[in-house]
Amino acid sequence: MRDHFVAALNALATKDRNVLLITGDLGFGVLTKYAEQFSNQYLNVGVAEQNMAGLATGMALEGKTVFTYSIANFPTLRCLEQIRNDICYHQASVKIVAIGGGFSYGALGMSHHATEDLAIMRALPNMTVVAPGDVVEAAAATQAVYERPGPCYLRLGRGGEPTIHQEKISFEIGKAIKLYEGEDVTLISSGGILQNALAAREQLVERGLDVGLYSMHTLKPLDEKAIKYLADRSRLIVTLEEHSTLGGLGGAVSEVLAELPAPRARLKRLGLNDCFSSLVGDQDYLRDAYGLSVDGIANTVLAEIYSLKTKTL
Repeated sequence: MRDHFVAALNALATKDRNVLLITGDLGFGVLTKYAEQFSNQYLNVGVAEQNMAGLATGMALEGKTVFTYSIANFPTLRCLEQIRNDICYHQASVKIVAIGGGFSYGALGMSHHATEDLAIMRALPNMTVVAPGDVVEAAAATQAVYERPGPCYLRLGRGGEPTIHQEKISFEIGKAIKLYEGEDVTLISSGGILQNALAAREQLVERGLDVGLYSMHTLKPLDEKAIKYLADRSRLIVTLEEHSTLGGLGGAVSEVLAELPAPRARLKRLGLNDCFSSLVGDQDYLRDAYGLSVDGIANTVLAEIYSLKTKTL
């Protein structure tokens, strides 16, 4: 995702001299070509994320479209007050880019585990929150947040994610992408866990289930229309996110379902429970530990389907 973001940003900077990229002393190698080609549209502020947010706000209020760039929690939690008071309150056109969502930097410990960011960014007024599911969505999301006025949060993977969408997609902020329809269960995925969601779906289909899959790349504004449709169509909705189940995708979907009349689909949220991960390891290891591996997702869905069948007997 990271490389596709940079490629999309290069194209934007070529066409629009008001596009700026500010990094917090990170991205070396990845951002080198951009920095060389667009030296007047690039700035490294050092390890000073609060200053980065404030500086970006000032530039945005002067007519620039500013992308701030850092890894995991640094461009969000470290400078949350500046994002709230400067960027969001003034509706500045600052696009906050976090590389390494979820457990992408799992081996570096909980300080680098971005597992609360989506919930916190969702709660900020005027903030748009986008977490693309693969490299195709990442490139399209970069273009989309550039075109969208005001503050945006773009949460990306670290790199090396597979291409899920083999055909051209229609990417629109606030509108989920349907990959498959299903009446037994629908998986709603946000962020890079989409690859595991797709593989888990294949396992479940082999077990005879009719399984849908949606990529909910935008958490704010949320595609409430799609959720209401799925609540009527499927018996079970399962949300998948490399994030806390509190306030992220699972929380957002549950807010919509809670106000719908019965009967409607049952909801199961899959993600990190209300805890910090004390485990250290690569992304796949941590996904497996918290039930987000392919087998973990499939087994949880099967257990939920069995529970539903038992209650109807």
